[in-house]
Amino acid sequence: MEIQIVPMGERHIAAFGGAGAAFVFSAPRSETVLRNELHNPTAHFFVAEYRDERGNLQTAGYAGMQVISGECYVEDIAVFPALRGQGIGRLLTQTLLRDAREGRNSFVTLEVRPSNTTAIHLYQSLGFTEVGVRKRFYSKPTEDALLMTCYFWDVRKPGFSAGTL
Repeated sequence: MEIQIVPMGERHIAAFGGAGAAFVFSAPRSETVLRNELHNPTAHFFVAEYRDERGNLQTAGYAGMQVISGECYVEDIAVFPALRGQGIGRLLTQTLLRDAREGRNSFVTLEVRPSNTTAIHLYQSLGFTEVGVRKRFYSKPTEDALLMTCYFWDVRKPGFSAGTL
């Protein structure tokens, strides 16, 4: 299956909002919330697409982050369950990282369930490190979140400041 990553557009909203996302998230975003991201200048959302056996374009997953003052905060990285394990999550995460680097941002940070070891290993392989824990962050079921960050510049180096990026 050939995957193409494209910016999220109106045609993708139904697949990931509300009922469509119930297969991916315990508390999915509404179509209205996702649609608002299309017009939000700080939102950077991407979709993984592929062609099915009939040649029809299908959505496989999406990823999105907010970019504010040189800092990137991942909101979602999601792949439909039937398509997991095929590298789609990696492609989506790499797209967010590439977008952040090209925008000369300082870092990308995200939350992940400690029970989601597959995602944790993926993020570690892409340069994320654990930087903290958010207690009782998730619901359905209630669980802490590991806070993981991928830094693009060594903040410990003398002279580092957001103004020099």
